[in-house]
Amino acid sequence: MKNRFFCVHGHFYQPPRENPWLGYIEAEPSAAPEKNWNRRILNECYGPNCAAGPRSGAAEALLNNYSLMSFNFGPTLLDWLEKHSMPVYMAVLEADRLGAKAFGRGGALAQVHNHIILPLANARDKKTQILWGAAHFERKFKRRAEGMWLAETAADDETLEALCDAGVAFTVLKASQARAWRPIGADKWEPASEAAFDASRPYRWFSKVRPGKSVDLFFYDQALRSGLKTGLA
Repeated sequence: MKNRFFCVHGHFYQPPRENPWLGYIEAEPSAAPEKNWNRRILNECYGPNCAAGPRSGAAEALLNNYSLMSFNFGPTLLDWLEKHSMPVYMAVLEADRLGAKAFGRGGALAQVHNHIILPLANARDKKTQILWGAAHFERKFKRRAEGMWLAETAADDETLEALCDAGVAFTVLKASQARAWRPIGADKWEPASEAAFDASRPYRWFSKVRPGKSVDLFFYDQALRSGLKTGLA
């Protein structure tokens, strides 16, 4: 594995669970032994990833996993953490700074604000969701968003144009979303379904209406993702 690298991305999001009339989350029996699912996932996932066990020997300090990975927290979830678990909230923000110190770039990505499926939205809503998500990220992490996670990685040309307009440099997609590719400067397009399509490297999507603007696309490994979800990898 010398000089071989891989990137793990963690997509963290919970929809707002507050009763809109009462302003708080009511009891959710299915989340037992916790009162609601936000609290349960906080205790089983968000919190433990801030202080993972030592890799070897009890003398080693606990590890903030977020500092070693690419990750995004949905704006509504991050706001909830700020109100209900300040230590975890601060650890998430600190992870981006630790990642920048270790790798030259922070690992945090922005996310479209309300997890809306952007290809189903009109052009104005696409732009709004992206701008709100980028502004929320900048307010929390104190830097501009270089990357943005799209809900369900759903994208179309209009979505990618909106990312270009907002100054977002890259996003993450599923390999099956790619239709065709070509080397920069080449005329011939190759079907992305063929073996020659290498999903382990980034590609560049060029704006069709704004010359010179582009957004880079990283494709996640579907087989590895499925294996991790089922505990096989």
